[in-house]
Amino acid sequence: MVWDLFLWLISFFVSMALLAVVIYQLICLSDLEYDCINPYDSSSRINAVVIPEFIVQGTLCALYLVTWHWFMFLITAPVMYYHIRLYMKRQHFVDVTEIFRLLNGEKKHRMVKLAFYLLLFFIVVYRLVATSVLSLFDDEDIRVHESRVF
Repeated sequence: MVWDLFLWLISFFVSMALLAVVIYQLICLSDLEYDCINPYDSSSRINAVVIPEFIVQGTLCALYLVTWHWFMFLITAPVMYYHIRLYMKRQHFVDVTEIFRLLNGEKKHRMVKLAFYLLLFFIVVYRLVATSVLSLFDDEDIRVHESRVF
């Protein structure tokens, strides 16, 4: 039970980081849309966090697979597949020369990812709280049982 709690704590911080990365990308795209930043700076800032996002999300998905949490693995697997497909087609980076033409599509892409990561975050928070409460009750039951024995 302690390992489950540790897994959900890791998942909590990872999902918070994924949310932060997607929000950062959306802010960069919004700044570009309102002409607060130039296209080169915006695309370089977004491109700097794309590969780490892919790696962290893939690691989280693999962690769920290794720890036999099938439901969470099945939720995160399509996004991992999508990231792998983008990487294989070499479409994972934002192109400086095409950024204004693709701006609305890129924002929609990030909004869908934001919705997915929010859903993942709420599921992880629920599982973290449930595991914490269950481990608390399990520890009390063990202590009560041990006190009866001795």
